[in-house]
Amino acid sequence: MVKLIMAVTGSGKTKNIIDLVNAAAAEEPGSIVCIAKGNQLNFDISHKARLINVQDYSVSDYSSLLGFVAGIHAGNYDITKIFVDSLYKVACDDKQENADQFILALDEFSAKHSVDFTIAVSGDAASASDVMKKYL
Repeated sequence: MVKLIMAVTGSGKTKNIIDLVNAAAAEEPGSIVCIAKGNQLNFDISHKARLINVQDYSVSDYSSLLGFVAGIHAGNYDITKIFVDSLYKVACDDKQENADQFILALDEFSAKHSVDFTIAVSGDAASASDVMKKYL
């Protein structure tokens, strides 16, 4: 399952992601991962979840981000949920058509590996693409 949280900048998406990660870390039997750009969430995310600063790795586009997610899963098969805060920043690409292809690839990955994804995307939900609207 892929779920998008889409809203304009400053509307509380990161706070929502923090709350969801911490709730999942407290309740889920599997491992929880949160991918973000930078260290701003270090003290907000539960120690029971794995917080990954994507800047520490060579993620520069959606293709490398998809490979990164696959590598994380390959190293730990008991991951049940992966959260991505600020997709456009993490992927270093704010083109909606590229994000659409990434989301569709994540949906396939999710179905194959039983991993749920929750992704925060900056933008007006009313102007979301048809692909994104499916996952809002």
